[in-house]
Amino acid sequence: MEVQQFINNSIFIQATAQKVWSLLTSAEETKKYMYGCETVSDWKVGSSLDWQMMHDGNLIVVVTGQIKEIEENTLLVYTVFDPNSELEDIPENHLTVSYRLTSENGGTRLDVQQGDYTKVGEGEKRYKETYNDGQGWDPILVQIKAIAEAS
Repeated sequence: MEVQQFINNSIFIQATAQKVWSLLTSAEETKKYMYGCETVSDWKVGSSLDWQMMHDGNLIVVVTGQIKEIEENTLLVYTVFDPNSELEDIPENHLTVSYRLTSENGGTRLDVQQGDYTKVGEGEKRYKETYNDGQGWDPILVQIKAIAEAS
């Protein structure tokens, strides 16, 4: 039996799926919850997705990847890779992140999955960093929830 290793987090947001989707795909909005990083993409399958930010007066790409699946207001799947790491930037070192939005009780449940850490270079180290003592994506999801419910 093949072992897999994923980080899974979920949150209920008292906002429409359209509102949550906008927060996930708008460069201005992502800067508010993703540590100052904004997304750069045309949001089409096969297109690049970069997370960039200003650091010490320079624009840097913190994470790069590629859009794998996209169903507006429902599903976004993309790969992630830290181009500043020691690892080679090859598909085998990219992790996959999935956002699934489900309308529920007048709001939206946002499920996030990231992995499979068993298939990438330095997988155990990368898993521990992202797992973050069990928090995983929770700090980011809490911020998304706060932004969505405040507006």
